[in-house]
Amino acid sequence: MLGSSAGLAGFPTVTEWRMTGTFPNISISTERLVLRPLDEDDVPALAEMMNDEQVGAWTDVPQPYSEDQARGWITQYAPAERESGRGINFAVTEFLTQRLVGVVQLAKTNWHVRSTELSYIIAPWARGEGYASEAALATAQWLFTDQKFERIELRTAADNTASQQVAQKIGCISEGVLRGACIAHVRADDGTWSDVRTDFIVWSLLPEDLDGAGDRLADTDGFTTYSDWN
Repeated sequence: MLGSSAGLAGFPTVTEWRMTGTFPNISISTERLVLRPLDEDDVPALAEMMNDEQVGAWTDVPQPYSEDQARGWITQYAPAERESGRGINFAVTEFLTQRLVGVVQLAKTNWHVRSTELSYIIAPWARGEGYASEAALATAQWLFTDQKFERIELRTAADNTASQQVAQKIGCISEGVLRGACIAHVRADDGTWSDVRTDFIVWSLLPEDLDGAGDRLADTDGFTTYSDWN
């Protein structure tokens, strides 16, 4: 039996083979959007977006969400995530108006496996325009080409059909269900929030899955809901 602190003879220990890195502080452009680093000028729009009921329902963003919290995300949390190698946060803005559409976040990055977890939030006024799919696809293409990543993972709450549709449109494959692994939130008439346990659907995206993604973004048919296949 091997001791807990011993490595196999001739093999590197975990700390020796673990690769680390950091994402560059860059911008990514699409036909309609620019994904760029968050800036302090985004504070009011970010706070307003995070106070939406759908954001409160499907994320762990505190409710209500203040401008001080938005400023902390922009000036402290986001830089720390990138500098540590854990991930990167993008502000998603309209190319023409420069208005903040949403955010795309990469987190839990494993530089040895070349994998990361992707999530997205879109402002209420910008929903229904395909911005989430466009931003997620652009991020995936950048990861697979420029950053040489091999896997992207997404997790969507079982009843969050809008997020599931984004995953399917960019080519993600559903890998299974983590039963009871997600805490969603419900707001009562008096404004208080309560927790509701539900399932997580796990999706993966590999470089070869991007084939035909552009056609899928324009296709509103063929969407499969969680209840259809579970």
